[in-house]
Amino acid sequence: MRKVLLSLSALAFSGALFAQAYPNKPIRVIIPWPPGQATDLAARLVGEKLSQQLGQSFIMDNRPGAGGQIGTDAVVKATPDGYTLLASSSGPLSIMPNLQKTSYDALKDLAPLSLTARAPFALIAHPSFPATNAREFVAVVRANPGKYTFSSSGTGATAHLFGEMFNSAAKLSAVHVPYQGSAPAMTALIGGQIHYSVETVLSVVGHIKNGRLKVFGVTTATRTAALPEVPTLAEAADLPGFEAAAWIGYSAPAGTPREIVMRLATEIQKVMQTPDIKERYVTLGLNPVSSTPDEFAAFMRGEQSRYATIIKDAGIKIQQ
Repeated sequence: MRKVLLSLSALAFSGALFAQAYPNKPIRVIIPWPPGQATDLAARLVGEKLSQQLGQSFIMDNRPGAGGQIGTDAVVKATPDGYTLLASSSGPLSIMPNLQKTSYDALKDLAPLSLTARAPFALIAHPSFPATNAREFVAVVRANPGKYTFSSSGTGATAHLFGEMFNSAAKLSAVHVPYQGSAPAMTALIGGQIHYSVETVLSVVGHIKNGRLKVFGVTTATRTAALPEVPTLAEAADLPGFEAAAWIGYSAPAGTPREIVMRLATEIQKVMQTPDIKERYVTLGLNPVSSTPDEFAAFMRGEQSRYATIIKDAGIKIQQ
């Protein structure tokens, strides 16, 4: 028994030393989206702080493509030593596995570290839309089933799912028009070719403030600091309990030593408590958050299940 206890103590001690020695070289963060996208901006801000706290460079590596699957797959296949991390987000991890076969199992092949942001969305329309508030908006669309159109950056995109989720909650029948990306979808909306959309606050806040778009409410349970005067759809559209937000975080490959997982998670939690990071996230239209690895893992399980229900109820399918 004494030998067993000594062995366990030695393992614990060596694990502690391992965690203390980490990191001793630069850490690569793979971002499965192009530069300037919400996940990219959020990950870079956190990476800058982590570099200061841990004394090592955090190299940001953008690997976009296939809805985030290419970059995610690269991290899943990386050596689980804490030197390759993933800028995680809801698209490739919570949504895509419910729409098509992926080369990874989001709930098994990654070690969640911490959430860093919830991204609120907003119900927006062209300024000419015949409604002045969310209740009037719902009444107008509900009275004209099939007449109005709503856009997204593509079939199965987060904006598409949140649009379907809102339509279902408000009992609306509208035609979905998918575009190849957020930019053309926004151009069509501003140009009046599309009636409304449910898009990220990050992408629409500027258009709202300069009058190019009309806003009726945000999708989160509470108002967002980026648009403090805009009510939630739960209150403004009389939809109790309605809540939807994309998420962003950091993950590592499955099998990364627990000591390193906990070290990184603790450091990320510290980052998310700093006033300047909170302020910069709000400026981007993001709600800063943090979590423990176990909380993040439970959250991811719940999100994947929730999106599965939305996709099934709306009958959403994409071509393989």
